[in-house]
Amino acid sequence: MKAEFLEMRGSHGEIRLFAESVDDLWHLSHLVRPGDLVFATTFRSVELVQDKIRPEKPEKKPVRLGIRVEGVAFHPYANRLRISGVIQHGVDEGSHHTINLDAGSEVSVIKTWRQVDLDRIERAVKASTSGAVHILAVEEGEAELYRIRQFGPEIVTTVVQGSGKGSDPGGRAGLFERVAALVGEITGTVVIAGPGFVKDEVAKYLREKIPDLKDRCITVETKRSGRGAVTEALGKGVLEKITGDLQLKREAELLDTFLERMGKGEPVAYGRAEVEEAVSAGAAEQVLVIDDMVRIRDVAELLERAERTRSRVTVFSSLFDPGSQLLALGGIAAMLRYRMK
Repeated sequence: MKAEFLEMRGSHGEIRLFAESVDDLWHLSHLVRPGDLVFATTFRSVELVQDKIRPEKPEKKPVRLGIRVEGVAFHPYANRLRISGVIQHGVDEGSHHTINLDAGSEVSVIKTWRQVDLDRIERAVKASTSGAVHILAVEEGEAELYRIRQFGPEIVTTVVQGSGKGSDPGGRAGLFERVAALVGEITGTVVIAGPGFVKDEVAKYLREKIPDLKDRCITVETKRSGRGAVTEALGKGVLEKITGDLQLKREAELLDTFLERMGKGEPVAYGRAEVEEAVSAGAAEQVLVIDDMVRIRDVAELLERAERTRSRVTVFSSLFDPGSQLLALGGIAAMLRYRMK
């Protein structure tokens, strides 16, 4: 993502954002909220003088509109972000309109920016200079390839050895060859993760078959396999070593720390009611919140109060495993400075 800070007065003002990938569209889906004023070039039907004998449908032309946002929907599989609201600047003021954004789109957002928003922009801009990272989760008879998006792991494909649907008939050699064909198309760093010696054998095979992979291939020992191996590898800071992006590692570590403290009976809070009570009392040291909840006005105000009481706020991706675990706890939790009761 690219960002241009335009007219800013304190924390309020206009930031122009350029989405370069589906990751950036995901970031935008959490930066743009109901009530924001958004400007973008979009297509809208324009009434033309029609031939009374042969009427034609209104023609859609590119126009620059400013809409007051009412809803935001991210569609990762369609690589599209939809922002809907009421037109306040441009043609047909007062009418509803939906702006469709994809990779390569530009949008200007005018709002009061919170620190978590600015942190997200900084992270997205920094990530744009790094190539895509893939993790190959390997176990005996199976390999799963994941692309690491900024919102979490995205499954690319699964290769299975042996009989059955989607399996490779050539046994282990066939499995390795098929994996090599997949990895050979990747230009960025490849992390090979999994338990036992299979991952090491796969890594050795791939380095021999793909010579330029030697300098961009990392192996990570994990206790779990499949998607669990990916989460474990991220938790061990593999992205920190590759790209310097600490966010996914931080999410995994914070969630583990929270669960450990909760298991030991140390002071924590989870769920909106408990966290709000802790924040109001100034007891919240670290607040963990799922990204989807940041859109809720009451939650956004709660986070602002938390920051004013010097609480650290970390926004979790709902598409990454630690975020799913946090969602099971009510979507928001806090580690406390002291016991409330």
